[in-house]
Amino acid sequence: MNWLDPHILWPVVGSIVAGAVIGFEREYRSSPAGFRTHILVSLSSALLMLAAVHQVRWLSDTPFEIIRIDPVRMAHGILTGIGFLGAGVIFRQGFNIRGLTTAASLWITCSLGILFGVGFYVLAVIGAAATVVVLAAVRLTEARLPQRSFFEVVIRYRRGPTATLDRYREVLSAQGLAPGPVSVELDEQGATFSASVKDFGQPQAAALAAALSVDPDVLGLKVLPHDR
Repeated sequence: MNWLDPHILWPVVGSIVAGAVIGFEREYRSSPAGFRTHILVSLSSALLMLAAVHQVRWLSDTPFEIIRIDPVRMAHGILTGIGFLGAGVIFRQGFNIRGLTTAASLWITCSLGILFGVGFYVLAVIGAAATVVVLAAVRLTEARLPQRSFFEVVIRYRRGPTATLDRYREVLSAQGLAPGPVSVELDEQGATFSASVKDFGQPQAAALAAALSVDPDVLGLKVLPHDR
């Protein structure tokens, strides 16, 4: 095998560069999968596709008339395997689901490695550029797109006759908040009420904390962002 064969060298180089560029953006965002992970995903995908495309070279003892080259099977196996790696970077934090963008970036990086491996250089380069643009521009577009934010407001009251659902609703209504269905948890020390509210910003959070801090029956307040 010629080590400088462009049909071998350029897919390897291209996959490393594409994985490095996407991985650098993910590393900058402090994602669970960063620079090295994306390079390895892209490079491994390209190497496996190269082995599938050039399998005639390593099946030298097999008669040519019975060899059936089907790189699509290798691509299916790679994409199936990357699904397990993507699932490993998705996790739940409170009411949020984290890592979906990183999992998607691993998927596209794997796809780019496959394209480099089969020799679709132009499509792979265009795909890598488009991926970087999407990942880099999403921060700018998210700041300009209209969004509705949802938060989970949890208030814990000292156990007693004043720890009622109506009191919880009145506290939120005083801040202009309309809670959804309320969950109630009662134990020996107190009663905990929680509900999802929309359009909850810093002014409401500060006012709610100030109002509850002077209430002796309030044992705790927790506000959590809620993805829907």
